[in-house]
Amino acid sequence: MKRIIVSVTNDLVSDNRVHKVCTSLHIAGFNVVLIGRKLKKSLPVKRNYKTKRIRLFFNKGFLFYAEYSIRLFFILLFSKTDILLSNDLDTLLPNYLISKIKNKKIVYDSHEYFTQVPELINRKFIQKFWLKLEKKILPNLKHCYTVCESIANEYNKKYYTKFQVVRNVQYKNNIASNVCPLNITNKKIIIYQGALNIGRGIENVIKAMKYIDNVIFVIIGDGDISNNLKKISETENVSNKIIFTGKVPFEKLSSYTKLADLGISLEENAGLNYYYSLPNKIFDYINACVPVLCSDFPEMKNIVEKYKIGFCTNEKNPQKLSKIINNMLYNENEINKWKENLIIASNELCWENEENLLIGIFNNI
Repeated sequence: MKRIIVSVTNDLVSDNRVHKVCTSLHIAGFNVVLIGRKLKKSLPVKRNYKTKRIRLFFNKGFLFYAEYSIRLFFILLFSKTDILLSNDLDTLLPNYLISKIKNKKIVYDSHEYFTQVPELINRKFIQKFWLKLEKKILPNLKHCYTVCESIANEYNKKYYTKFQVVRNVQYKNNIASNVCPLNITNKKIIIYQGALNIGRGIENVIKAMKYIDNVIFVIIGDGDISNNLKKISETENVSNKIIFTGKVPFEKLSSYTKLADLGISLEENAGLNYYYSLPNKIFDYINACVPVLCSDFPEMKNIVEKYKIGFCTNEKNPQKLSKIINNMLYNENEINKWKENLIIASNELCWENEENLLIGIFNNI
């Protein structure tokens, strides 16, 4: 049985893509070990494959990446493995070095266009470091895949690589339970789920809530701007219309998603990573048959317009945005069409179809 060591820099709790990949590889007959880190507030994880979480002294900035890379390097050095699976650029260096030292196969899963994330766009020195690392390693990798065609094309043109695409879709009809996790009655529900970072467009929706009645905006997740979003909701006097749930384990997430009347994914054009993004949450909304309001960017637009399951806009003005949201929540003819189309989309855009591509990559190594 071939042993695959999978590495990430998160705490494993809410990384649904990595869990799906590990589960599929485990079922396909590989011996999977997933390595991440453990934070003070990390929830317990229980999986069908092996997991290992590292406690670090540093959990932010350069010292975090340096410590994690060194720790991961030595764990991999003294571990038996046949294949190394590196997730994103921040785990690639130790994996690549070990692949050379131990003459092992390496696979790279790029969850995003890492060097173009908003957090790096205005931090040129740090961005330059990651670009140099990317330029040094990526051209030497034979087995790579990413989340959408646009990012794959960028890497392939830039580094003459052969990135394949494995989209981060959901398992078919993956609804966790019938237990209602939110005590909301007689009101429509808008939902955002994912990281609470800059450039996600959440602030604009919060401000738009001033012009939207009988609706609750549920924000699921945590991140750098969590406290700032709460302050905006207070300043705009809409705190009574907004619920912050904090981070929710992906095993329970769909119980929230299915309650929504509208799913939000309004990323801003803050670098190519967001412009080319095909966020996980869009597929979560589709799986739960929730109409989608998303940015008018290539990958998102392609899905939403192909299946006719929602509306695309780059509108930022809160009052104009509120009109779009109100129309999507109360236009019954459109809602009925979207719901019918969502059933078709959810049956086609499912992990059961996508995992065949994934298993093919590993079987061909």
